[in-house]
Amino acid sequence: MSEDLFTLYDLKVEVVETGRPFVCSHEVGDYFLVQGENLIFPQTKQFSLYSLAALLPLLPAKQRAYQRNDWMLSDAVIACPDPNCGAGFKITRTKQREFSHAETTVEPIYEGEDL
Repeated sequence: MSEDLFTLYDLKVEVVETGRPFVCSHEVGDYFLVQGENLIFPQTKQFSLYSLAALLPLLPAKQRAYQRNDWMLSDAVIACPDPNCGAGFKITRTKQREFSHAETTVEPIYEGEDL
């Protein structure tokens, strides 16, 4: 086993109902995948730019390991950024994938103590 490996989760981000009507172009079941640094849109349909912009900051955090009491572990449905839209976006971890530090950056492995 290489000493420079780290693990990230693959994610599925899916449009779900929340009990309120949708006013945006979302459709229940629309989804995209996150694998490493890549967003994958296996459907040929559209996905809202504004919703994607709201979701993007959360995705790297959702890919990483948590402590048991971390709210990121329990809170998986993100509201549509349009306050009038009832769509939710459920973020589900699908599997773990290993990456090599040396293959993802030219910076040396961090040697500090404040992880």
